[in-house]
Amino acid sequence: MELAPKLRRIGNDIIACHIVVGDDGLTVIDTGLPGHYRDLVRELQELGRPPTDIKGIVLTHGDSDHIGFAERLRSELGIPVYVGAEDAERAKGAKPPATPKDPRRIGAVVRFFAYAIAKGGFRTRPLREVIAVHDGDVLPLPGSPRVIAMPGHSPGSIAVHVPSVQAVFVGDELTTRHVLTGAEGPQPAPFTDDQAGSSASIERLSGLDVDWVIPGHGAPWRGGTSSLIAAYRSAEGRPAAG
Repeated sequence: MELAPKLRRIGNDIIACHIVVGDDGLTVIDTGLPGHYRDLVRELQELGRPPTDIKGIVLTHGDSDHIGFAERLRSELGIPVYVGAEDAERAKGAKPPATPKDPRRIGAVVRFFAYAIAKGGFRTRPLREVIAVHDGDVLPLPGSPRVIAMPGHSPGSIAVHVPSVQAVFVGDELTTRHVLTGAEGPQPAPFTDDQAGSSASIERLSGLDVDWVIPGHGAPWRGGTSSLIAAYRSAEGRPAAG
């Protein structure tokens, strides 16, 4: 699905990953679940590009619903996979810590887990090799993605700023559709390791010149970062900084 010229979406508001399209190749941001591989192939066919045009994968964090087909592309095609240094072991299969129980609504929970099962959520292969990245790194990939450290959802969560498509990909540092309640709009994401840290990290988006703020779950946000942060703070029940 085309979001904008040179920016494509795979999946839906339950789980999504993205492709940055460049003349010099493609950069994949997150890889959803194993079943999203077929969606990737269809998207590449629409673009008229082979899988070998993918020059790298950038993971916003190491959770299982973001690493889905990454190991397949890495092992079969030698495509490098980049992840925040503190999430490298999680991407390789280390079990995340238990998180506080999040609010739930049965309909939303059933839709989330039914979709995850349909997309092969129990078949996710951990990464065997990753390239660790750090705050401020500009990666040698199409679009020149820049890493913004945003610890909270997980220790190595990052945002990926791609100026060429006026977008920042925020993974699960926030959501615009809560997978366990169905609530829409910018808000804290469930399954978060450190919610206070995540809340503080949101301010790192302030001042970014982007048209798109794109989470891993929920609709892309097109209102700029100031309005997004204000909406997030409202959902938290406290005012925006400044």
